[in-house]
Amino acid sequence: MTSLLIGLAAGFFGGLVGLGGGVIMIPLMVSVLKMNQHSAHGTSLVALVFTGIAGAATYALKGSVDILAAALLASTAIFTARAGARFAHALPEWQLKRAFGGFLVFVSLLLLLKPYLPHLAGLNTMRAEVVIFLLTGIFTGFLSGMMGVGGGTIMVPSMVLLTGFSQYLAQGCSLLAMVPVGIAGALTHWRLGNVNAKILPGLVPGILLGTYLGGSLAHMLPEGALRVIFAGVLTWTGTRYLRTPRPKPEPGPEPQQ
Repeated sequence: MTSLLIGLAAGFFGGLVGLGGGVIMIPLMVSVLKMNQHSAHGTSLVALVFTGIAGAATYALKGSVDILAAALLASTAIFTARAGARFAHALPEWQLKRAFGGFLVFVSLLLLLKPYLPHLAGLNTMRAEVVIFLLTGIFTGFLSGMMGVGGGTIMVPSMVLLTGFSQYLAQGCSLLAMVPVGIAGALTHWRLGNVNAKILPGLVPGILLGTYLGGSLAHMLPEGALRVIFAGVLTWTGTRYLRTPRPKPEPGPEPQQ
């Protein structure tokens, strides 16, 4: 039941602002379920694969998925996702928490600045757009594997600002691309022992239901207010993670007399 509620909250807040639920799910798994940071990242990534499948199918039915763009994004991201997962596994937990906190603050700033960022789509040729998709995939794949998130926080703004995609089309492409990318990162986390499979039966249905409810409510509320509220939550959570103390070194053996 607890994991179901966590999934519901993560999906709801993610659906409100068009982001994956990992930025909410991971802090809740750590604070409520008392999971370590590495397991929270790996488990989140597994759950978000199912969100990507359901979300991409919904967008595809409405004609809001560009299969070629999603394939280009995924073609590079599937390789860097595995590297990101291994990098996260190698970090001490306190360093991973600080990195996650910095990521949350970055996402909150991106949300607030999004309406004011210049659109550069008119400057691009078809060849330039292909390069943008490939480079975006490289960066977001690593970020997804390391942070246990879907990667839409980078993919969607990149497609909207640099290639002229609509917000809706960019979100559909991001969801589709993150299915193979999420699988690649999740399998690596699974092999490294960073997945708590016991909570997935509650987590996955909660995310799916929460995403639907949040997405439905998002159309009834002003987008600007949603961004400010969500950015505030992320900033507060991120600053707490950034203050994670470095563990004190264990005292060595006392010298013999």
